[in-house]
Amino acid sequence: MSGNLINRVFLARLAGTAVFDPNGDPVGKVRDALATLRANNQPPRILGLVVEVPLRRRVFVPITRVTSIESGTVIITGLLNMRRFESRTGEVLVLGEMLDRSISLVETGEKVVVEDMGMEQNRTGDWLITRVHVMRRGTGLRRKGATSTVTWEEVSGFATSEHNQGVANLLATLSTLRAADLATVMHDLAPKRRVEVARALNDERLADVLEEMDEAERVELLAELEGERAADVLGEMDPDDAADLLREVGQERAQALLELMEPEDAEDVRRLMNYEDYTAGGMMTTEPIVMTADNTVAEALAAVRQSEISPALASQVFICRAPLETPTGRFIGIAHYQRLLREAPSRLLGSMVDTDTQGLNPQASLNEVSSYLASYNLLSLPVVDANERLLGAVTVDDVLDHLLPENWRHDHRDNSKTVNVLEHEELINTEESER
Repeated sequence: MSGNLINRVFLARLAGTAVFDPNGDPVGKVRDALATLRANNQPPRILGLVVEVPLRRRVFVPITRVTSIESGTVIITGLLNMRRFESRTGEVLVLGEMLDRSISLVETGEKVVVEDMGMEQNRTGDWLITRVHVMRRGTGLRRKGATSTVTWEEVSGFATSEHNQGVANLLATLSTLRAADLATVMHDLAPKRRVEVARALNDERLADVLEEMDEAERVELLAELEGERAADVLGEMDPDDAADLLREVGQERAQALLELMEPEDAEDVRRLMNYEDYTAGGMMTTEPIVMTADNTVAEALAAVRQSEISPALASQVFICRAPLETPTGRFIGIAHYQRLLREAPSRLLGSMVDTDTQGLNPQASLNEVSSYLASYNLLSLPVVDANERLLGAVTVDDVLDHLLPENWRHDHRDNSKTVNVLEHEELINTEESER
């Protein structure tokens, strides 16, 4: 292998590093490394890198395609197989499965925790895990013990299973990921490791991740959480997503979780569960931005600036009579975000409200909802009852979730075509032979 390959690379530090082709065009980011354990405690051999490419697809890049590892960049060459990465028997994800393990120092038997793994290239060109950065257990009031880097031969315990593996160092490598990207990473973890990560996330972060998961995965994950914790996470989810999830867990389990939720959160979810899934009522959120005609443009802009508001919901403010909690007083109309930007901050919303956008009833079909959004170029639309009270809003992302086929989040990554990273270069070794 030619190029500027440095002698030793610590893999936790490599996570998130940008990957480029030889022309300098970005390919993706490093998310993990794949290794295989060997007999007689020999240093594991690195098979390749797991790289995240556009559309959140994680693919395998053989280590023989890596020509340069420098500060902040990885350069690869050859044909990049775009088939979604899946590990095989005997293979381990270094960051996903080896970090945070409790292992022993061979000489003393002392228990230590893995914080990082260092790989080096030997004379034959193979990359091996030769160093392990470990933390000793703290004593007394010390929260953390001393850290040191030891050789692979100086530790043991990687071959044994561990029931309660920590996740602190793994989560540190994933802390900057968006919820959808973290959901993709968790999809590739072993079920046991996926549960460990889920239990370590705070309620809000886990709620965001569950909203991005396939139905089967999130049902399985929710089943692994204790009742109180599961109820707290459901309370942090958007009510429509929580309702969708509870429809999937079975009536008895759903009722038990609703009883554990905060009454206000449970009320919104119960209301949504009364509607059919593929209707406006079943898809809507009960928490759009609602204001009165007497609110000002400045107040409306302050509301849409809130970071927890999704872009689709932030695109418009729904003007209603009091009360402003759904179901509201009579729905009046919509104040569009672009119009807000053009008006004086002190202007009242009632003087600029769009009354032409009529609400749909909660029984409106998926086809009616999608046609309405497309016809009027809206990102969200109001759902109203027979008395013209605002019940909620359906956003375009909710509609897409229902229009796309099941498991679309991962199906679109299964495309097995290959992309030529370096044109006119022949593919000498296939992925199969290199693994």
